[in-house]
Formats: sequence, structure tokens, C-alpha cells
Amino acid sequence: MRRIIRHAVLALCFCVTSVLCLAQKAHNPVIYADVPDMSMIRVGDTYYMSSTTMHMSPGVPIMKSKDLVNWQMVSYAYQTLDDMDELNLVNGKSTYGRGSWASSLRYHNGTFYVSTFAQTTGKTYIYTTKNIEKGPWKAISFKPSMHDHSLFFDDDGKVYMVFGSGRIMLAELNDNLDGLKPDVKPQVIIENASLASGSNIGLPAEGSQLFKVNGKYYLFNITWPRGGMRTVIVHRADHITGPYEGRTVLQDKGVAQGGVISTPKGDWYAYLFRDNGAVGRIPYLVPMKWEDGWPVIGINGKVPDTLDLPANRSLIPGIVNSDEFTRKSKDAPLPLVWQWNHNPDNQLWSVTERPGYLRLKTGRVDTSLLLARNTLTQRTFGPMCSAVTALDVKGMKDGDRAGLMLLQKKYGWIGVKAEDGKKYLVAIDAQSGSLKETTGVELKSEKVYLKAVCDFRDRTDKGYFYYSLDGKSWTRLGDTLQMVYTLPHFMGYRFGLFNYATKTPGGFADFDYYHLSERPEELQ
Repeated sequence: MRRIIRHAVLALCFCVTSVLCLAQKAHNPVIYADVPDMSMIRVGDTYYMSSTTMHMSPGVPIMKSKDLVNWQMVSYAYQTLDDMDELNLVNGKSTYGRGSWASSLRYHNGTFYVSTFAQTTGKTYIYTTKNIEKGPWKAISFKPSMHDHSLFFDDDGKVYMVFGSGRIMLAELNDNLDGLKPDVKPQVIIENASLASGSNIGLPAEGSQLFKVNGKYYLFNITWPRGGMRTVIVHRADHITGPYEGRTVLQDKGVAQGGVISTPKGDWYAYLFRDNGAVGRIPYLVPMKWEDGWPVIGINGKVPDTLDLPANRSLIPGIVNSDEFTRKSKDAPLPLVWQWNHNPDNQLWSVTERPGYLRLKTGRVDTSLLLARNTLTQRTFGPMCSAVTALDVKGMKDGDRAGLMLLQKKYGWIGVKAEDGKKYLVAIDAQSGSLKETTGVELKSEKVYLKAVCDFRDRTDKGYFYYSLDGKSWTRLGDTLQMVYTLPHFMGYRFGLFNYATKTPGGFADFDYYHLSERPEELQ
């Protein structure tokens, strides 16, 4: 009997140890939030990563990690991309799904470089700094806009951009990086890079990222064969101009587009992302090794669920975070987790006019929430999340709308509508393309509590809205929002705080706080 008990105890200890070991490992996705088009470098023992946030300002977020798994926001390459109607949300224009796209992050001779491009402006942008975490950043821009480019510093001192879709081009830059060398014509280095994944071409090869390893040039791209999935292809050459030979290096779960990074210990990983429904495009790490001068990605060609890296911690506070809106100085910037929907009007928001509150003021009349300025956003995140805010409505004017939204083309929001001298709790649903309004109670008090909940488990992609009059007892309002990732916005859903006028400008809404949770209490 003692032997049986002893064996049972040993077995239990083994199971507990196995579970603990598994829990201490990193898991994919490494970031369960919209962080697409990653470009990554390592400087000493510190990793830095840039990503795409398109129409958001500030833009080209920079993140930092010591272990490749747990990241925190440290900077942005720019505060505003440019000054034009589409970026400023004026004259009925917007640039949803465009703005700045895939960036390229590099470190060369003590300087950090971030380059990106924008269809909205038709330009390529290069931002430089000596201190990637504190700046300042110097901006250079020039035409043309080079699609999905990779900035590359070669050993001979020349600087290039590799870019294109399907047909991959090589352009040499001026020594000061202010444009293309006028006497060196861009040349085709791969006529049809998509052929590396077979002849059944769907999405032409794009997302170029160029690396030099052991004297060879390696160009990483993504393709999407018809009837297949997102696929990683690699071309290699002995010279930057080619000739290049290519092959498919990963085709699993649709995890694709990115590049490679080495650890100080000499281990290699591919950093890639996966389309994951309404939450957006989420980063994965995939172990990699070199065989016969080729990168071999995955475990037997598959993307593993766990990794021999430190365990994932919460995305709070590194990627997203709560905010009490308390600031000691009126010049104190918003925390880096926040981004505005398009360029803000900085005269119409404040965290010091009423200490401890975010005040959003209206300066014009708008016909649509998607055209209204100064919507302040943060990423949603999976597998579940919620955001809660307390809204003081006494400054709202007749016709004003203020509240908490889930932002994408098919958006939804819960908040307050001021109409005919009264204020009403409402939920708005834009799933069908036209607005569906659910009206709740008439609001008699000056303060109301609002909550939005997201369920991204198994790509369920459901959104729920609640209100409370006391901050304790919650009432659901409106239909379930079926969240859908749409290409016109090209971004995962975001929580947003907003206030806009439909009749008379000059009103304001005060938000007391913004609280995030990864364990929503109410899901139906």
C-alpha cells in the first residue's frame, strides 16, 4: 500500500512539475493584439521592434524587450505623419487603412533608423535618432512611396531599399538618405518572387525584409497562393543585385511576413504574424536554424504553441494600460499606449483643465463618428478584454454624442446622446453599414459608467456594451456587436473615447478614468 501511495505521490509531483514547466514557457502568439508588419533588431542584449498603426497618431510605434516575448512601448517615430486633409480628418476626408504602412527598423554606426511609406502622401519617410527610447527623431521624406521596403546598409557603405510587390526592386539612396541616387536607376533583382511558392500565384510576393548572414543576402517575403494560406518565402544570393534563388520556408497556420532575429546565445527565431480575425494581426515567434545556407523555420515545418523562452506576462501595462488621467503638468504627454484616430486637434483636448479628467471638446459639427476628430484609442487584446470609463456629461451641448466605442468600419459604441434638452443612454451598432440605435434610460445624473467587452476566443469576435449608474451594478444595452476585420480599416478593433457635436460646437465631455481588464466579469 505504501508503494502504491508513493508511486501516486511521485506521479502527482511529476504532473505538477510538468504543468509548472509548461507554464514557465513562452506561448504563441507572443502578443495577442494587433501588432502587424514587425521589423526587429537586437542591440546588445536588448531587442527593439517597430510596427504598423496606419492612420493613428503618433505613428510607427517602437517597442522594447529583453526576452523577445514581453514587450513594452518606448517611443514613436513621429507625432504626425504629415499635414493634409486626409490625415487631419477635415473636409470630409480620411485615410482609414492607409496612413503609414510596413516599417523597417535598423541600427547602424550608433544611429537608429526607422523607415516607412504612405500611399496617402505618395512619400517614403526615414526617421533617425541616437536614442531610440527618448529621441529626438529627425525626419526625412521624399518621393516615390516605396512599397513594403527594407532599408539596408551594406558593408561597402552603400545604402539601399528593396521594395515592390511580386516584382522586387533595388534602389540605392543618397549618402544623406534624402532620396534616390539620381545617377543610379532602380533595378529589378527578382522578376517574379511569387514563383518561389509555386505557380498558383494569388497575392504577389511583398513584405520585403533583407538580411546579410555569413556573407549571403537573404530576402524574406510573403505570398498567398490561390486556395492556400499566407506563406513565407526566402530568396538568397551572393551579391545584393543577384542572381537570387528562392524557396518556400514556412506554410503553417497562415503565420507569415516578417524576418529573423538572433539571441546573444546564438539561437535564431523568425518573427512573423497571423491574421486572427477582429483582434487584428498578431505576432508569433518560430524557432529557426540554418541548414546548407538556408533558414529552416519551425519544428518539423510547424509553428509551435510553446517556446523555450521566458513565459508571457500580461500585455498590461507594456502594450495597453489603464489611465487615471492625473497629470502634474499640462505639458505632460499622454502615455505611449494611447493613439489618436488620425491627427488630433490639440486645442480641443486636455488632462489639466479639469485635473484628473480627460476633457474632449467639440470645435465643429460632424455627421459621423468616423469623421470626428480626437477619438483617443488603445488596442483591444485577446483572448478576452474589457474597458470601463466614467463619463461626466454636464458639459455636453444639445446634439452632442460622447462615450466608449469599439472602432473599426463595423463599429459599435455605448454612451450618451444629448437631445432636446435631455440626455439618453444609447448603444449604436454600425454592423450593417447603417446605424442602429438602442435607446436606454433617460440619464438624470451627471455621471454614468460605461463598459465594452470583447470576446476573441476561437475567433468568436463578439462585442458587448454595458452601463451603470453607480459603477457597481451593470445593465447590458444594445445587440451583440459581431466584430469583423475589414480591409478598408486594415486594423484590429480598438477601444475609443470620443465626443462630437451634431448641432452646435463648444460642448465638452469629461472622462474620469479608463480601466482595462483581461478577465471580463460579464459575458453572455
